[in-house]
Amino acid sequence: MPRLNRSFFERPTPIVARELLGQRLVRVLAGQRLSGLIVETEAYGGPDDAASHAYRRTPRSDIMFGPAGHAYVYFIYGMYFCLNVVTETDGRPGAVLIRGLTPEEGLTIMRGRRAHAPDHSLADGPGKLCQALGIARSENGLDLTTSPELFIEAGVTVPEAQIATTPRIGVRGDAAALSRPWRFVWQRSHLNV
Repeated sequence: MPRLNRSFFERPTPIVARELLGQRLVRVLAGQRLSGLIVETEAYGGPDDAASHAYRRTPRSDIMFGPAGHAYVYFIYGMYFCLNVVTETDGRPGAVLIRGLTPEEGLTIMRGRRAHAPDHSLADGPGKLCQALGIARSENGLDLTTSPELFIEAGVTVPEAQIATTPRIGVRGDAAALSRPWRFVWQRSHLNV
């Protein structure tokens, strides 16, 4: 399958977040291909989005202001990595958090990385997804349009009728940040809205 090109990501963040549903996230780890269809995303903007890391530009969030199509990986709660994809045009910040996958390839490896997790919850959260796929700080900044180890391929088209849109989960910020309907979930997936 062809990988998504930069022009896919150089669009408004909520549009990219919605259209990433059904696309295939691929991680090549120790020569093995691990993949899954993206089933949950969240959009994050710039200085007008108090829930976003780009609300205030810092060394950590600087990548969100750069070219679209790059991985933004950060560490939270002292224990989890989260994978985001930079969006928008260069200089305009935005990123999409990949919140969940339905695993397709490399299940044996994912099971080993997520011991005791049932198959339906191997990658059903941003931290679990990074653990299952072996994504960590070393992947921060990878160009997903050219990297041989982390990229997104064209997957399936998800009909609008199968997409739930809700406010984002666990965000902080002002009333606008808390109520923005920028979480997108493919309802036919195993995830609950």
